[in-house]
Amino acid sequence: MPRTPRLDIPHLLHHVIIRGIERCDIFRDDEDRTRFVERLGALLRETSTQCYAWALMRNHVHLLLMPMLQPLSVLMRRLLTGYAVVFNRKYSRSGHLFQNRYKSIICEEEPYFLELVRYIHLNPVRAGAVPSVDDLSDYPWTGHAVVLGKRKFSQDTTAVLDRFGKPGEAARASYLQFVMDGVPFGRQEKFVGGGLHRSQPDFEDGVDIEPFDTRILGGGGFVEHVQEQVSDHRLRSLKTPLALLARRVATELGLNEKDLQWPSKTKSLSQARGVVCYLAVREIGYKGTEVGRFLHIGPTGVTLAVRRGEQAIHQNPELMSCISKNR
Repeated sequence: MPRTPRLDIPHLLHHVIIRGIERCDIFRDDEDRTRFVERLGALLRETSTQCYAWALMRNHVHLLLMPMLQPLSVLMRRLLTGYAVVFNRKYSRSGHLFQNRYKSIICEEEPYFLELVRYIHLNPVRAGAVPSVDDLSDYPWTGHAVVLGKRKFSQDTTAVLDRFGKPGEAARASYLQFVMDGVPFGRQEKFVGGGLHRSQPDFEDGVDIEPFDTRILGGGGFVEHVQEQVSDHRLRSLKTPLALLARRVATELGLNEKDLQWPSKTKSLSQARGVVCYLAVREIGYKGTEVGRFLHIGPTGVTLAVRRGEQAIHQNPELMSCISKNR
């Protein structure tokens, strides 16, 4: 079954879940966690993305984000690729570190914003990594301590505390009580997608079923609103022309762009053509046949080139900049 495309729209709330491939550990020590958090903080600032909650677990990560200027995919690509390269080098491993696709669920702010902040920050307590909410207040690997003012991070705590309607420490005390009240709820499936679908009855005569989408957490009206935005966004978006993409890749690798449009056994040119194929097909959304016509190769050749390009980008994440300026 084809994978459903992610919904990547600015100014909407995204619950992002990142998992290690085959449930492998993505953090082996606090140095790994520190490096991930520092990279995340820097990218939040560079991409003007708001972060409201986060939690690092042994083999997965939860983030509550709102992209403002650039698509969420720009931040996530740079975050995961850069971290994986350093992780693999540190532990002398190769191959993918993360599942091929991070999960991103668009969420209706009300009534879910505070519920998601609480749910994400309580992850270590539910998993037994932290004994209690009291201990969570000093735990460095979630945004909970940041909201309480005990740690610093590029996180929007004002958006959380303002919802309690009290200034300063009074708001923090109310937030803390709110988090403690959420402990008995445990894991809630609706927060990982398709909540509205699960809450509705089966299709029967005379029963009204609200619109739903497993990529969206919210009421039927919100689902329809997001789907309309997706249609408008796709109509407005313009693909980076293949010729411009090839020129940028060639420039980045110090090659002649015209040489990229014809098959070659030269390793550098073969690798560059692979990068063009990967960026065009996987990141921009061109069909393989379109790329094949441009590069004068068949469907099988495009598939193999995409794999080569993916490996090249894992080794040199900066090649992603060939498209990020236009997305």
